[in-house]
Amino acid sequence: MAAPSQPQKSTYDAIVIGAGIQGSYTAYHLAQRHKDTLLLEQFFLPHSRGSSHGQSRIIRSAYPQEYYSCMMPDCFRLWQQLEAETGTTLYRQTGLVVLGPPGEPELEACRRSLGVDEVLDATALAQHFPGFRLPPGQVAVLDNTAGVLFADRALRAVQEVFRRHGGTLRDGEKVLRIEPGATVTVTTTAGVYKAPRLIITAGAWTGAFVEQLGLHLPLQPLRIDVCYWREKQPGNVNPCFLTLGLSQAPHGIYGLPSIEYPGLMKVCHHHGSPTDPEKRDQSPSSAPRPDIGVLSSFISSHLPGLETQPAVMETCLYTNTPDEDFILDRHPKFSNIIIGAGFSGHGFKLAPMVGKLLCQLSLGEEPSYNMAHFAITRFPGVLGASQ
Repeated sequence: MAAPSQPQKSTYDAIVIGAGIQGSYTAYHLAQRHKDTLLLEQFFLPHSRGSSHGQSRIIRSAYPQEYYSCMMPDCFRLWQQLEAETGTTLYRQTGLVVLGPPGEPELEACRRSLGVDEVLDATALAQHFPGFRLPPGQVAVLDNTAGVLFADRALRAVQEVFRRHGGTLRDGEKVLRIEPGATVTVTTTAGVYKAPRLIITAGAWTGAFVEQLGLHLPLQPLRIDVCYWREKQPGNVNPCFLTLGLSQAPHGIYGLPSIEYPGLMKVCHHHGSPTDPEKRDQSPSSAPRPDIGVLSSFISSHLPGLETQPAVMETCLYTNTPDEDFILDRHPKFSNIIIGAGFSGHGFKLAPMVGKLLCQLSLGEEPSYNMAHFAITRFPGVLGASQ
């Protein structure tokens, strides 16, 4: 530990704003590349104000979009590498059921991404998971590679290895101002820092940061209800699951087995209400929650082993782009400022590769994957008139 009289260091090779899973993995990769990196977090860690808290996230190989599914083998490998580096278990294999109407295009794309021919009917699915009921007019694809990432544990593990490689993590330190230039200057509530490269991974706060830099990104923070449902007979073996193309749940429903709370299964609607991230926790508890009715109906028809009213309800922030794909790109005017945003709902599992791609962009290297789907320029009018 530094002596109290030692002056605070102010110059780094790279600064990352936002110590959620994406920013932490970006900082991790930079530190692995021997870049002296500062990771800034506005809240004291651990906290539950953003999008990376909680005990569990789904990891899966099945993806409708080929540009995500092709990254998943690398993501699994990098998560396993982190487990080895920290001696910590971060993943539990449970399998994943992807369900929807027969021939549904995204369901078929998931099947192709897995390289499987089989589509399961209700009888076949029940042989794998007796507690999961498939109503008439629905089929399922099984992803045996899938399971649960232990999210809080994973975030701590990434930050631990980052620090072990010489990285500096400063929490409880809010960024007040960003001044672009060949050397970027970042002013916080506790100091002024400079670096030749800046990566912004600030979740729901990203939009406000890039507004300072003349960039108007179509990022929408959403307040999401995270619901846990009591098992009538604890001990049932349920998989992770997600729905595609169901008329009763156009935004999709997903679920995870009872890992976070014993005897409670996590089942959520992939949808929420627009919110200001500074005011998320001020939402009145009496506010109408239409998602609960959607979820209760789904549970009645698909998961008869669960009670139909949630036992525990929490909240989380999503931050989505209009097409629900990520933004991973350089600022159109300031090429040494890199932006990673719009991850919510499906970003956690991909964080090892997202961090690597943002690291590569910040170092001026050719990214490991085609970045066309993640470009800022896919959204018109993002640069302000003054730019």
